[in-house]
Amino acid sequence: MSTEEHLDKFAIAAALQEIAALLELKGGKDRFKARAYQTGARVIAGLTEDIGELVAANRLTSLRGIGDALASQIKQLHLTGESSVLRGLKQDFPPGIIELSAVPGLSISKIKTLHDALGITSVAELKAAAEAGRIQDIKGFGAKTEQRLLETIANHRQSAKRETRLHLHHALQTAEQVVDYLQTSRDTTDIAVAGSLRRWKETVGTIRLVAKTKRPAELIEYFLRFPLIVRIQEQMKEACTVTLAEGARVSLVAARPAEFALALLTETGSQAHVSKLQQIASEGGNRSEAKGERSKTPPRRSARSTELLTEEDIYHQLGMQYIPPELREDKGEIEAALAGKLPEDLVTLADIRGMVHCHTTYSDGKHAIEEMARAAEAMGMKYLTITDHSPTAFYAGGVTLDRLKRQWEEIDEVQEKVKIKILRGTESDIVTDGHLDYPDKILEQFDVIVASIHSRYKMDSAKMTRRIMTAMREPVFKIWGHALGRLIERRPPFDCDVERILDVIAESRAAIEVNGDPYRLDMEPRWIREARKRRIKFVISVDAHSTGALNNLKYGVGIARRGWLTKREVLNALGPKAFANAVRPGDFRQTRRPSDQ
Repeated sequence: MSTEEHLDKFAIAAALQEIAALLELKGGKDRFKARAYQTGARVIAGLTEDIGELVAANRLTSLRGIGDALASQIKQLHLTGESSVLRGLKQDFPPGIIELSAVPGLSISKIKTLHDALGITSVAELKAAAEAGRIQDIKGFGAKTEQRLLETIANHRQSAKRETRLHLHHALQTAEQVVDYLQTSRDTTDIAVAGSLRRWKETVGTIRLVAKTKRPAELIEYFLRFPLIVRIQEQMKEACTVTLAEGARVSLVAARPAEFALALLTETGSQAHVSKLQQIASEGGNRSEAKGERSKTPPRRSARSTELLTEEDIYHQLGMQYIPPELREDKGEIEAALAGKLPEDLVTLADIRGMVHCHTTYSDGKHAIEEMARAAEAMGMKYLTITDHSPTAFYAGGVTLDRLKRQWEEIDEVQEKVKIKILRGTESDIVTDGHLDYPDKILEQFDVIVASIHSRYKMDSAKMTRRIMTAMREPVFKIWGHALGRLIERRPPFDCDVERILDVIAESRAAIEVNGDPYRLDMEPRWIREARKRRIKFVISVDAHSTGALNNLKYGVGIARRGWLTKREVLNALGPKAFANAVRPGDFRQTRRPSDQ
């Protein structure tokens, strides 16, 4: 195979995924090998380095999750287009085994019998053979089995259409891989993520992409050659929906340049938001900004907006402010935009100046204080809060008083080595009676306190409400950490009267955390909006247990924007001195922006 014919990373990833699927079918100990190949497929598909350079330099094993055996197969695939492992597995199974094995009730031996008798290699061929009455004549099947197969295929296809929801960060990683692939097509002139992913929803059912192209049909065909596609669910000339190897569903709309902006807006949603825009457009467009009433005159059109080249053009043509994607939920954003009252200073990633809520090896973190500090500094941050767990969280290595003294000494030592300001803090447990872990005299010496619940989640609403209100009334300033304790799709928020708690916080020395851990993303946008009505302040945190988790910041910002948070409402958008003054437990001062902002 010549250099020009070397397999690219996507084709290699597809082959690794096929190996993983066949190993899963073999079962037994091979299932452990299957997981290694699945990991390899994800790693290779997500590479930012050139695969050829890694192979040439024998650096494949430097990639996380790639061992010697896996590296050998990747090298074979890149250089020769073949894998000895895949070739051997294919000899053990009949053609079409992966697709056919997904049909409930079809064992490997039955699939082999169907292939030997009728040459069946796909579900479509199986369905056609059953409808033609050809399967009932095969030994071991019969008319009843044939009918059951038809029913099973129909149910299987309906099941395949049901959404498997991905956590936000997994959906983002998958979307980046697909976008990376589509950008290699000469027919792609622009591409954007749409749907609930663009709106930064906590989970994503379908990853929606919109591409700008002069040749939609050709781009769709190019997309359908993406190696990780295992099923085409729907295909049209200018759009398609597919399922990828690990279950993610991806939809692509290929739009001509003049239609791109409208397609992006429509595909971004939400459905309720788009429906209301369509209603406004059908009724004549803009409204009076002053009175919020429907205007009798059609919307003004500039030469540029007539072509609707951007989403901004569309909103402006309808007589309203541009509405950022995170706000498009029909929760009052359209009415605010029509009245010219939509906040134009929603917090952005660039606004955040300090990392809040970081754990180290003193509790359950993976990296030391200096490692966390240098990583945050490399990201351009001006300050970092070290908030390891308090003693009650013994399961997380909570920091006892003697170890706390040593931690403070180490923070002082590291501070001399780095420019970033390190603030000494704690994630103090809110214990059952509502008080904070650590004695008062210790709490007052911290620079920052994050107050969180880590136990007794199933208290009844009245007791939980009283527990949290007690904590929020503590005289030290504190930040309510991962407020309602949810773990997305694993543990629901605990039961409490959130509005009563918000009322207490509004009168107390407290702020609320928007937790950027993608499995938490707490608190929910609807409660952020309620808190804003009470003029409560927030921090956007990373809840980082490693240097890599500092990247959680973008998820926290996404949730904050969905809650309509502005820069001036976020304490860690302040500079180091202003932030330290705002959150200091023992010396509360009115939050304002000094010269270091």
